[in-house]
Amino acid sequence: MSQIKKISSTAVPLIGNDIDTDRIIPARYLKAITFDGLGAGVFIDDRQALKGTHSFDQPQYQGAKILIVNRNFGCGSSREHAPQALAKWGIKAVIGESFAEIFFGNCVAMGIPCVTADTATITQLQELVTANPQISITIDLEKLQVQAGDFTTPVNMNEGTQNTFVSGTWDACGQLVANSSRVQLTADKLPYLAWGLLT
Repeated sequence: MSQIKKISSTAVPLIGNDIDTDRIIPARYLKAITFDGLGAGVFIDDRQALKGTHSFDQPQYQGAKILIVNRNFGCGSSREHAPQALAKWGIKAVIGESFAEIFFGNCVAMGIPCVTADTATITQLQELVTANPQISITIDLEKLQVQAGDFTTPVNMNEGTQNTFVSGTWDACGQLVANSSRVQLTADKLPYLAWGLLT
């Protein structure tokens, strides 16, 4: 499993509360057979409406791997396509005021840490990045802090989730596959489970 302890990159600010999963990736993209290519559709309706002024279209934010958002990000439907689209665009971590629970869980399952801070801190980070798009942002998951140039602030993540990233156990499916022989041994000992019928 892959440990995730630090993420360092430039960042892209996205200002606004209650940005739902339908805005992150519209429902018409759910017909895709794979997640490949979803990055091109991330925020596509907002981006078209803003005619190139959306932060995901601005040249100074291209290549950013950290997204800075506001309150209740990822609300709405539970589609996994939303964090997948962000990941395909290049996002590897998100800093925000708060996240919708299912969106947060989908991000964890994909290895995308989502840390939180209060409104004033998020606003300050967004302003720092807007003023200096090339500033390096570091999210330290062991210390639970974010550093942006000379500015350092604590951030929050529940202890269980923090431990899964730091220890590299965030990929539950990967752990099952990696330990399939142990799963088989345990299943063979269970009198009520005819394991052979399931394989």
